[in-house]
Amino acid sequence: MKLVSYEHESGVRGGVLIDDTVYDLELLLQGSSQAAHGATTSVREFLELYGDKLDAISSEISDVAGQDPEARVGDRSGIRLTTPVPDPSKVLCIGLNYKDHVAETGRAFPEYPDVFAKFASTMVGPEAEIGGAKVSNNLDFEGELAVVIGRRASEVTEDEALDYVAALAPLNDVTARDLQYRGTQWLAGKAVDGSTPWGPALVTLDEVGDPQTLELATRVNGIEVQRSNTKYQIFPIARIVSYLSSFLTLEPGDVIATGTPQGIGAKRNPPVWLEPGDTVEIEIDKVGLLRNTVGKPQL
Repeated sequence: MKLVSYEHESGVRGGVLIDDTVYDLELLLQGSSQAAHGATTSVREFLELYGDKLDAISSEISDVAGQDPEARVGDRSGIRLTTPVPDPSKVLCIGLNYKDHVAETGRAFPEYPDVFAKFASTMVGPEAEIGGAKVSNNLDFEGELAVVIGRRASEVTEDEALDYVAALAPLNDVTARDLQYRGTQWLAGKAVDGSTPWGPALVTLDEVGDPQTLELATRVNGIEVQRSNTKYQIFPIARIVSYLSSFLTLEPGDVIATGTPQGIGAKRNPPVWLEPGDTVEIEIDKVGLLRNTVGKPQL
């Protein structure tokens, strides 16, 4: 199942993407045998109610869509998608999670996941321009796999951690390197408004399979600048989820960016920075293609 959020005259609503057609999530659920009481207008609300039964819903959702024409919103090309989860309670990121990226940064090999946070205000959808050109001359790309939590998770073991993962999506952790390097903390470089596109859809694990076998590629203006596979992650997704849940409670809709591989612009010779008008693509096997353009500074 591919979960999306789309713009509607009543506000942003949750949807399901089936064969390039968007269906309204709440209307589909009304025809599902798994229907529960409670609001399901958003993807986060859906995960709060159904995060423990995604496999069952996913297996019947296409049949429900075929039987309920009123749930059809329209063709994907004519609908504006927003961030898959517009209102996450937490956006957590893992740095230095690929061996080759650790090597290019010259940092020590991490013993535990290196965790930092972003804000929902940094995140934009697949239709939006990448922000940051007004405040930074050193915008850098970071292709990553994002994980979205489906069930409340506290102190879960690594063996059970994937049971708490709802879905995956491509994410571009665009970083303002000049802001990042002004101090010892990374926050400024990671917190620029509208600088982190992700989506277009959340793909549930039943469609993806093993999340540690996914090929990831980043392209800038059609030129490949990063390529790796999640099998090379130092800390696999199950370990990340278990580790994070050991000291904070993960909630449905929380987003975890799992790190970027080698090839970032800052470590190239000479450095390669994103410019207004550049198109950046993050493509992940079985998960999808995210494409955004760097916006021009607003005068």
